[in-house]
Amino acid sequence: MSEGTAVEKRGRRKELIGTVVSDAMAKTRVVRVERRYRHPIFEKELRASSKFHAHDEAETSRKGDRVRIVQTRPLSRLKRWRVVEVLARGAGATEAAT
Repeated sequence: MSEGTAVEKRGRRKELIGTVVSDAMAKTRVVRVERRYRHPIFEKELRASSKFHAHDEAETSRKGDRVRIVQTRPLSRLKRWRVVEVLARGAGATEAAT
């Protein structure tokens, strides 16, 4: 079964884009997703971030990379997301490769 048909069969899943902040665990990445919003009273633009544990089966992402994660079934106590693709390599990725 192709990937496109499997996604259509499951329905629309939440996707987020964030930065890998930790790659210390095997096949697990901690991804920080930052969002910006305007304060309802003071109307100042604020930044808030959340950290998600994501499964990276091939271990392709490294610390500092920009990745896309998608929601999936619970894989462990904390992992509810999966790394789909690496969008951009970060500064930490070049150091680890050398």
